[in-house]
Amino acid sequence: MIFGLFSRRNNNGKILERQYEALTTAARQPRFYSAMGVPDTVMGRLEMISLVMILFFRRTRFSGASGQELAQEIIDAFFQDIDHSIRELGVGDPSVPKRMKKLAGRYYGRLEAYAAALDAGDREALAAALRRNIHPEVDNAPSMTELADWAMLAERHLATVSEDDVAAGRVTLPEAVAVAHEQADASKKETD
Repeated sequence: MIFGLFSRRNNNGKILERQYEALTTAARQPRFYSAMGVPDTVMGRLEMISLVMILFFRRTRFSGASGQELAQEIIDAFFQDIDHSIRELGVGDPSVPKRMKKLAGRYYGRLEAYAAALDAGDREALAAALRRNIHPEVDNAPSMTELADWAMLAERHLATVSEDDVAAGRVTLPEAVAVAHEQADASKKETD
């Protein structure tokens, strides 16, 4: 895997590896693909890891130097993994940099769209942005409201993570099944 490169450069390679693994594991939760409308394809998985990375990046933007440094290393590892995957799929070396530039542009476009919706607390705008990105050019794409709910729950959860946990690479995201429980709890409180 790519972590040999980072451990030589960074004495905190184990922290990077642990955090990167936690984030990629969070993006692979089966419910995203079985019940939340994310296609279980290479592109669907890329969209989920991008969403998770965006949520992590948003959490660490106000962190101290160690948290921001870890976030940059996580993003570097993410793009290095994408580069490696593209090459494994047989894309020729000359076209990889162009594809990587295009993918990076898409990632930062998603970051802006998701951030605007998250900052506004706008569930519908977030669901629409997720739908556009996860199901491009599909007229009858599934609703992404449950995924938007999970992302908003994840952002609230991440806001409670301590700086010590960020610096130590112990950031986790909530289980996808927690969304249904939180929604049921919120509905019950409204009717009481």
